[in-house]
Order: sequence, then structure tokens, then C-alpha cells
Amino acid sequence: MNRVFLVAGLAAAAAGLLTLGGGVSDSWAAQLDATIIPNADVSPFKMSYLKTIHIWYEDGGVVGDELRGNDISLSGQYDSSHPDVQSLIERLNTSILRSGSQVSISDMSVDYTFGLYGGEERASIDYKIILSGELVNYVITKDTQKTLVDLGWRGLSVDGSVVVDGQEINDPFAFVEDNLPVTRDAISGTAGERIFDEYLLNADFVLEQPLENWHFLFDPTGINVDAGTFGLSEEISGFVKSSWTMGESNLQQGRQVERIEEEVIMVDQEYVVKSIQSPDQGNLDIIGYGVIDVIDGVEIAGVTPTAPEGISNTATGDFPIMIIYGMAGMAAVAGIAFFFVSNRALKNEKQGQQGIDPTHLVGYQTSSASGGYQTNRGEAQLKGDVDYQQTRSHYEQEPPQQQQQQSEPSSAPPAIAAEDATCGCAASVEMSSECDCQMQGSCICDHTCQCGADLCEEMAESMR
Repeated sequence: MNRVFLVAGLAAAAAGLLTLGGGVSDSWAAQLDATIIPNADVSPFKMSYLKTIHIWYEDGGVVGDELRGNDISLSGQYDSSHPDVQSLIERLNTSILRSGSQVSISDMSVDYTFGLYGGEERASIDYKIILSGELVNYVITKDTQKTLVDLGWRGLSVDGSVVVDGQEINDPFAFVEDNLPVTRDAISGTAGERIFDEYLLNADFVLEQPLENWHFLFDPTGINVDAGTFGLSEEISGFVKSSWTMGESNLQQGRQVERIEEEVIMVDQEYVVKSIQSPDQGNLDIIGYGVIDVIDGVEIAGVTPTAPEGISNTATGDFPIMIIYGMAGMAAVAGIAFFFVSNRALKNEKQGQQGIDPTHLVGYQTSSASGGYQTNRGEAQLKGDVDYQQTRSHYEQEPPQQQQQQSEPSSAPPAIAAEDATCGCAASVEMSSECDCQMQGSCICDHTCQCGADLCEEMAESMR
């Protein structure tokens, strides 16, 4: 039996591996979306950054007084014609170069939205920045068969202050300093200020997570004969598309969880400062079939227009299939073990008929109702010389007051003869009614019964 529990436990553990992805929020800390086109000089990219910081003031206080019901929203959108955006592009390119990549950003726009939403007991400060632009210099070498594409530029991060048109967009605490003076004074110099220390433009984990751990998928739609009917763009026509995604919980990337930091500070009273960042995510597409490799510490992709011969799987991640088949196999083993144990236990039980043999029982009609109506209920009794009257149900016993009422004179038909007493029939032949067992207290129709009622006659005749 222990073996059965062991197998069931292994199956449950395998099932748990499939549910690693549960509980992850839909928001992100940094999310990359890019499509690399080897045959083009430029390729689009978008990097989004999001962070939320909560401040609890359940007992009110000076911070609660400033934040409760206070809503503030700041936003801006600027393209590369703005000198501050040009400066940010240069800093990003310097960061890419330090990572060993030769890729650079040629054009980019900045779109940010910051907002404070003050509730009754908690305020939320949301930060959102989106960088959209174009990449160049991503092709390392190219020949008639293969193109090597540089993918080491993914960590688009900048440290320090980043000001765009007078608004600080990289330091989270700047929003508090500029708009919430009471909260600024309360948090400054405390452990709560540490929650605001991490810069917003941080995508280091997108680069630190090796591409071999990303989930790979390629789409061969572009090389189908009917590809034109799908309305495909020119850059994918005649090619397959390779895609890598990260941010999902699996055995390759591990369990992805929200990054939560929390500090409790005491000013005029206790406040809680907490930051929440969901796992970084990435969606990287390349037109063509890509194979990941590393050159001088920089990740690259060898890209061909079509998939090599013999490639039938369109995605990595065979581990879920292995787990599913493994679970099915373990379930089968557990089922076999269960039936084996059950069968062995059944053999140890006593076999054959248990209790009284039905052939030794005889039926007796036991139930009737007043008014001359006879029901069909009965009881079973062992065959033998024992009179049923000695074993009859106590529910058929007449209450004393009812028997006394029956003894009083009435206009009922004359009582039957003494020799008919054993029949217990309250009705006579002249009235042509059935035996009324309830009135007489018994209805025993044996072979001596002389009652003229049809019921007793039939029963008495069958017993002669």
C-alpha cells in the first residue's frame, strides 16, 4: 500500500511542475519587444518599464492627510528631435557597447506616465516608461547561406538621473520630491527611502537570462505555397520566423515571481512602504530560422531563410511532454497497484452467501387500513412451526382506547361466529367487504378460517 502512496506522490509532484506559472501578475518590470530583419538595415524595438510603489497609512497621520484622495498624473512624449532624447540614446548606446555588442540605436521616442492614486488607507504611485525606436548594425556577417545576428544589446539600462524636458524619469523618488513635500520629509533619511532607490530604466535581467533558456518557437507560415493568402508582410514572405520569449515560469527559466520590497517606518506614526515589480519579460523575433550561439561572450543567432532538413518540431520545451507522459505512466502504475491491493484484500474476505438463505423465508401479509381497504405490505419469516402471531410487528398492536371503543355497542354488522375468530374478519358475507385487520387486531387466515370474505377464502383455500 505504501508503494501506491509513493507513486501518487510522484505524480502530484510532477503536476506541481506544470503549475509553476500560476500566480504571476500581468504587469512587468521591463518588457522587450523586438523584431530583427536580417535583410533590412534597421529593425524596430520597444522596451517598456513599469514599477508600482505603495504607501500604507491605515491610522492616518500627516502622510495619510497628504495622500488620501490626492490624484496626480504626469505624462510626456518626445522623439529623437528633442536634445534630451538624443542624450538618452547616446547613453543607451554606451551601455550596449559596454556589454560587448556592436548594435546601436539610430532613432527613438520616449513616452512616460507617472501617477499618484490616493485611497482611504493606501496610496499607489505608478511609473511607466516606453522607449520605442530602431536598431542598426545588428548583422555581424552575411553570406549566401547564413547571417550572423548580434543579440547582445538586450539589456537597455541606464544608471543615474535622466531628465527629459525638465522631468526626471529615472529616479522614482523625484516624483515624491516634486509633488509631495510632506511625504518627502517623512520618508527621507528612513529605510523607506531605499524602496525608491532602484532606477526605472533597468532591463539587466533581460540580458542576464541566457537565450538558451528562453522558449523558442519558429513559424513556417511564410514558406507555405498559400502564404500570400494570409496577408503576410514582404519581409516574412518566403521565410520562417523564429521567436524567443522569456518571463514565463518553467523548468528552464525557473519560477518567475514578483520582486517585492517592504519597509516599515515610524514618523508621527507607523507607515508601510512597499514596491512591487513583476518578472521581466521578452519577446524577440527574427525573420528566418535562428540558432543561438556565443562569440566572445556575446550571444548571437545564426539565421537561415528556412529551417534545416530534418527539423520537425516548431518549438522547444519538450519537458512538458515528458512530464505529461511521465504522469500518465505513473498514474497507470498507481492504478495497477491499487487494483492489485484491492483484489488481494477481496480474496481474504469470506466468500459465499452471508446471513439467512432466502429459500428458508416465507412471506406474510401484515398491513391493512381502516375502511375496508387492504394494502400489499408484508413481512418475511422463517419457515417452520412458529406462528406468525408470535413474531408479528408491534406496530400492528391496537392502542387500548381503540380496542375499548370497538367493544362498545354500535351499528356495525353482527360479529362473526367463534369458529371464525381466527380469521379476524370484521365484515360479514352479507356486506361483501374484505377483512378489516385493523379493526379486529389480527387477520390470520389459516385452513380453519370460515370467513366469507373473499380475501380470507382465497388465503384459506391456498393453505388446505
